[in-house]
Amino acid sequence: MSQDDRSLDAPRRGDLGDDGPEPSAGGEAAVPPTSRGRRIRSGVTVLLVLALSGLMFTASARLARNQDGRHPQNLTDLVQNEERRVESMTGQVVSLEAEVTALAQELAPVELTPPEVVVNTGIVAGSIPVTGPGLSVTLDDAPPTQQSRSANVDDLVVHQQDLQDVINALWAGGAEAMTLQGQRVTPTTAFRCVGNVLNLHGRVFSPPYVVSAVGDPAALQASLDRSPAIGIYQEYVDAYGLGWKVEKSSSMDIPAFEGATDLRYARVPGEKDQA
Repeated sequence: MSQDDRSLDAPRRGDLGDDGPEPSAGGEAAVPPTSRGRRIRSGVTVLLVLALSGLMFTASARLARNQDGRHPQNLTDLVQNEERRVESMTGQVVSLEAEVTALAQELAPVELTPPEVVVNTGIVAGSIPVTGPGLSVTLDDAPPTQQSRSANVDDLVVHQQDLQDVINALWAGGAEAMTLQGQRVTPTTAFRCVGNVLNLHGRVFSPPYVVSAVGDPAALQASLDRSPAIGIYQEYVDAYGLGWKVEKSSSMDIPAFEGATDLRYARVPGEKDQA
């Protein structure tokens, strides 16, 4: 056979592609395995999508029912729900008020605080000015010309403890009110000496230091004389020339305290602290 005959008899690629697969024995075209697998996967995918859609619709319906019950979308329903809630809370308030009234009636009537107690409390707290007889004590550093071989700088100045000893002795002698450098001394007063200056209520003072107290002058003087600590200070007065002067007065004015205090809260003794 020549080369030309082989070319004419051989099937062409274009003919095979146009005719497609040969028919099966039943007359229908055979379905390739790949096409059948794709149809099965498509059916399963559709079923899954439908099932998930059903679950989503069901959940949405349940959530909508719950929200309708708690948050009505209808304005009328919302107003009615709020009215019912207000009526319920009003009933609770009335019930609690009745309970409070009953408990208050069971308690014994509380006596009002006597005026003298209010005044005495104000004096102790420093909120009320005081006028009366008393005395003043002045403490001062030794003069600069004071010379002594046995003395050092600390021996020639007034210390914080010296002021504390005088104040404590005056309180012990029955002082009703007191000032230091003209500043009212209260139960919360704190002062500090740094070097030869005094820090009191945020202010700085230099000597001489004056402590004034209202009370029986004789009792106050006797308390000063009985104090062992003041007795030691008197020895330094004699040895190094520290300043010491006591002046009695038939009438002196003690002003009220002006400024911030550290006393912010109060409670009944024995009562537990509340957070």
